[in-house]
Amino acid sequence: MTNYNQPELLACISAKMVVDNKGYFVGSGIPLISVLLAKKTHAPNAVPFFETGSIGPKLEELPISIADSKTMTRAIAVKSMCDIFELSTIGVIEYGFLGGAQVDMYGNLNATMIGDDYYRPKVRLPGSGGACDVGSLCGKTIILMLHEKRRFVPRVDFITTPGYLEGGNSREERGFIKGTGPYRVITNLAVMDFEEESKRMRLLYLLPGATVERVVENTGFELIIPDHIETLDPPTREELQLLREVLDPTGLIIGRQLKN
Repeated sequence: MTNYNQPELLACISAKMVVDNKGYFVGSGIPLISVLLAKKTHAPNAVPFFETGSIGPKLEELPISIADSKTMTRAIAVKSMCDIFELSTIGVIEYGFLGGAQVDMYGNLNATMIGDDYYRPKVRLPGSGGACDVGSLCGKTIILMLHEKRRFVPRVDFITTPGYLEGGNSREERGFIKGTGPYRVITNLAVMDFEEESKRMRLLYLLPGATVERVVENTGFELIIPDHIETLDPPTREELQLLREVLDPTGLIIGRQLKN
């Protein structure tokens, strides 16, 4: 059981970022299965929160979306969307998973439009949903992206979800709570964090099979590259068995091949 696909790799790497006894704002897909995998391995008391109001459901069957009734079955509580965002505001939900079409060197995310004219974009995207709220209110956000130059851009075409804005202290100067913002960026090639002073994106780990050269080639801005970069371990036999036989036996999430 040494072979794995990209969704399985991303799920296992993302699960390693999950800390026990913390709240996680999740959607469907890789973020959800990552938290569930962490609960089965090293973080049994991590609590998933859903935008639709559910807190800590058992999730004995994998939901197809956040609106699936399975997200509310045997939950700790089922509240309103407003209540969930309030819990983010007061610090109960420390982490939030996010994605987008573009991300820049300061962790700003775009899921709204591609182009330089909002009213006549080259591509109209789905928009924020709850992403702006998650990125604004949760203590730390974990960004999941495919690593491509067209996605990792010097400046996003539209800020759907604020990261560190122009870098430095600009996020705090705009009124965001000190200490909040992007925490990790996880891709099919690497894991990045953000340098403490400048808030610029920094290469932290390589994923199995990736190289620094390939990461740089697929990034549209200058990453901070430390002198020494570790390569993370591939998924273990136990992790893959849990994903395939317990958490997602029908392949709803891990059965999908991500397209570059």
